[in-house]
Amino acid sequence: MIDRYSVKEISTIFSDETKFSHFLEIEILLIEALEKIKVVPTGVADRIRKKAKFSVNKINEIEKKTHHDVVSFVLNVSESIGKDAQYIHWGITSSDLLDTTLSWQIKDSLAILYDELKKLLKAARKQALKYKDTVSIGRSHGVHAEPYSFGLKFALLYDEINRAYKHLKSIEPEVCRGKISGAVGTFAHFPPSVEKYICNKLKLTPAPISTQIVSRDGYAYLLTALSVLASVYERFAVEVRHLHRTEVKEAEEPFAKGQKGSSAMPHKKNPIICERIAGFSRLLRGYAVTAMENIALWHERDISHSSTERVIIPDAFHIIVYATRKMINIVENIVVYPENMLRNLELSGGIIYSQKLLLALMMNGMKRPDAYDLVQKIAFDSVSEKKTFIDTASNNEIVNKYISRKELEKIFKPENYIKNVDKIYKKVGIL
Repeated sequence: MIDRYSVKEISTIFSDETKFSHFLEIEILLIEALEKIKVVPTGVADRIRKKAKFSVNKINEIEKKTHHDVVSFVLNVSESIGKDAQYIHWGITSSDLLDTTLSWQIKDSLAILYDELKKLLKAARKQALKYKDTVSIGRSHGVHAEPYSFGLKFALLYDEINRAYKHLKSIEPEVCRGKISGAVGTFAHFPPSVEKYICNKLKLTPAPISTQIVSRDGYAYLLTALSVLASVYERFAVEVRHLHRTEVKEAEEPFAKGQKGSSAMPHKKNPIICERIAGFSRLLRGYAVTAMENIALWHERDISHSSTERVIIPDAFHIIVYATRKMINIVENIVVYPENMLRNLELSGGIIYSQKLLLALMMNGMKRPDAYDLVQKIAFDSVSEKKTFIDTASNNEIVNKYISRKELEKIFKPENYIKNVDKIYKKVGIL
């Protein structure tokens, strides 16, 4: 990941230092497990744990000759442990280290993401409650529909994020799987109890079956889940971008002190954070496609997945954690203009109450097809004649037979549309 969007904690998790530290821990746990089944003499693991060390620089230097990072690691570690090196890498293959380490790194990365998601959920809930009774216009197809609670925008975000969070939690055991089963996954040189011992120590799920690698469907589930979460962010970001427009100006993403919106136009406040999130969402959806392409490998394994995973998995976590932190900033510090919401609510002269009039006519005995056609004509006439909807309706002879002007004034109130918002909040779990 380029420095501009990198996350320090994720960089640490996927650093060479961390990777080789994980390799070494797995190698030592392997020897501990082999000691328990009398394959390796007692005490070897303790001696290796005390003496073993590695150098990332030396490993990289060795790899220039071997063109194999795991072989280079084994050679470098072996230099520090003397005779006990005969027990290093006993009966395992490179992917035992690589896949188990990758699952370990994913588990640690998910823990960071979970913490950020909890903060985002808290922020969305707070704003949902703050703006629960703030009336705005609901839009469909970009066109004014009916009055809406502005707080529901945050309640929807809360529900979507909560669902994504639970989904990630549910698939984690399927994704974070350890694999210590040998060259083609047959446990040819030790029993499955060795794998179980190591995975239990690392708090990973042992793969029920593996070839030379863990099945890649788990990583496809992961990248798909992360891309869905990013798409949820994008949906909200697009909403803010629309509300941010000059003609609408109902809400804006935060604009920091000293920030500049344009190199040419000093007046500009552009929704750059939301646009960045939209771009990240596109990247992650692409990564999900790559992860799915990695499922179908030759026989018990080829290496075509390896190069892509070295990029897409670390980068995916950089992107999603970075984007989550940006989302927290947007949600916590969004600038809201309730007065503009009321102004926009009245732009159409009240035709947004058309369904209320339709239902009132039906309740008073008018057939729906007739009522619909009548209300549509009144709405269109009020727009073309530049009159308010209530005036046009109350001056209509047919409407007057069914509904009085006083009754119209009672039903043409925006607060009538948000009377059940509390019940929605309870369904979502905010109240």
